[in-house]
Order: sequence, then structure tokens, then C-alpha cells
Amino acid sequence: MAPSSTLKISPSLASVPMAHLAEVVADLERAGVDMIHFDLEDGHFVPAVMTLGTRLIGELRPLTHLPFDVHLMVSDPEQMIPVVAELGGDTIAAHYEACLYPRRTLRQIKELGKGAGMAFNPKTPLPDLEYLLPHLDYVVILTTEPELPDCPFIPQALDNVRAAAAFAREHYPTLGIVADGGIDASNVAQAIEAGANVVVAGRGVFGGGRIVENVRRMRDAAAT
Repeated sequence: MAPSSTLKISPSLASVPMAHLAEVVADLERAGVDMIHFDLEDGHFVPAVMTLGTRLIGELRPLTHLPFDVHLMVSDPEQMIPVVAELGGDTIAAHYEACLYPRRTLRQIKELGKGAGMAFNPKTPLPDLEYLLPHLDYVVILTTEPELPDCPFIPQALDNVRAAAAFAREHYPTLGIVADGGIDASNVAQAIEAGANVVVAGRGVFGGGRIVENVRRMRDAAAT
């Protein structure tokens, strides 16, 4: 996930009714999204289980060439990383708060040939990211609390996006900076201005079932 002058959109399947996922994937391809986002949860690291499950990654993998962007919201990510990698995850992010040895966790992902990310809850100040090099490919900044699918966007969480962008400018220009949560056409420009080059969007993409229209609106808003 490298910075780009073009916004990269990673739609979160957590916001999608499960009955027609194959059709949804085809609509996402038509809409021109950049990747597909999977939230995997264990009911322990976060209070509610909204996860799609690892099996879904393997079942959807043959249906699209879009990269699969996996966000592990689990207490023991090192156990799940090999499973997700084998099923077809292309980029895998573990939570800093769940990692006793975050550098080791990132190295595990890289050794499996996957893009390695570190995710941060809104309340967590960014640590010295230089410590995580050279294994860190991207950071995920949650811009909602990971409680329920419809949690509101938290503008203050963009401070972490700004901090990551400042680090990237000084130390690591290719660092991917992902804003994840509550992003839609009304606030995507704020995330981009703060320094995000990727946004994870659920309702912002799938609201009203108008996937192609919603993606276009987000890209238009980001370009203004």
C-alpha cells in the first residue's frame, strides 16, 4: 500500500448482507475499487463479533483478482496470520495493542510474502514507527471505535494520520497510511488532507446498495 496521487478505496465487507456476496464482489470490480477489506474478530480483542470469518476469504478468492486486505482485530494475531496468508490475504494488519512483540509479528507477515501492516485504535498514540522498520509496509489508523458497524467517525483520530504522514515524509515515503472507519463522501477529503492514501469504507461504499455511484462520489469528493 504505497502513497498515490489517486485515492485508494478498500471497501469493508462487514457492511454487506451475506446473501449476495458474489454479486457484490462483481459490483466492486465494476466500481473500480482498489482492494477488498476483511475484518476478522475474535470477540475478545473487540467486544462484539462482526467478523466474516476466515473461510469467506478462501471462498471469495477465486472470484476476483482484487487484492484482499485483512485486518486482524484479535488478541493473538500470530496464530491467525499463517491461516489468512494461505487462504489468499494479500496484506495483513495486526493491532499494535494486541502484539507483545510488534516487530516480530510484522516480520512473520513479511516472511509469508504478504504486505505487513500495524493497526492502531483511536485512543492509542503512535509509537516510534522507526522501530518497526524494515518490516512495516503500512499503518491502519482506526477513525471509529471498534464496537459496532455504525460507530460514528472520530475527527480527532486524524491526529494519528497526521503523525504517520509526518513520519513518512521524514523517514519512509512509501509508507501506506490507511484511515479506517466511518469514511464516506462527506469526510473523505479530511482523511486525505490529514495524509491518508488509502481509506477503508463500509457504509460509504455500500449505503443504499449504490456501490458504483458511492465509489464515484467518494473519488469526486477526494479530488476537490
